[in-house]
Amino acid sequence: MGRTRLLPALRMRRSNHCSGRQAPRLLPLPRLRRRIVRTGTIFERSHVPLHKWLYAMYLVVTARKGISSMQMAKEIGVTQKTAWFMLGRLREACGSARELLRGIVEVDETYIGGKERNKHASTKTRPGGGTKGKQAVLGLRERGGRSVAIPVDRTDKATLHEAIESHVEPGSSVYTDEHSSYGGLNRKGFYHGHVNHSRGEFGAGNIHTNSVESMWALLKRGRHLHHCQARTFTGT
Repeated sequence: MGRTRLLPALRMRRSNHCSGRQAPRLLPLPRLRRRIVRTGTIFERSHVPLHKWLYAMYLVVTARKGISSMQMAKEIGVTQKTAWFMLGRLREACGSARELLRGIVEVDETYIGGKERNKHASTKTRPGGGTKGKQAVLGLRERGGRSVAIPVDRTDKATLHEAIESHVEPGSSVYTDEHSSYGGLNRKGFYHGHVNHSRGEFGAGNIHTNSVESMWALLKRGRHLHHCQARTFTGT
């Protein structure tokens, strides 16, 4: 079946001479702004076919350890730069319109950073060790719901309390470990329960931090495969 040809509109101009009319002349019509179903979505101004976007979504949500742009490029048949662009848009879509965590929320902090023996000599922090040269990240896990990871400059009481108040709905139950910086959450409108890991206590009835610690374990296993920076932790 052939293509339907759209004939351009003709506008007639009357001649100034007495001889009648001039030949029809084509005049440019005003360009209309096209609006398609992808406008206003993460697919806008993208030349990647929709079926590849859908395949990329499937890979992102089913890869437990995450997926790199190199791996995605091979899977869906695009360049690495295109896969990087697609991953950025998909992550932005997952991280927008965040709501406060509620119900039972487990909170724990961890430190993200490479091992000293794997670093270049110019980036090694020879003195100290431990958490020196690593990024502190606060994790909040709503049981049966969403998770949030926030990079923090310090792990003192003021910093952690401010982060918890910004992401957890007042009146919720907040479960943590014995870190002293979590003390006083009861006075901030939360029910605070904690377990003492240093004494071998990992659960007291319904009070535990197993879910958020599983989140950290999954993240750190994935870090062996993918590059990770502080700006990655913006919430999920």
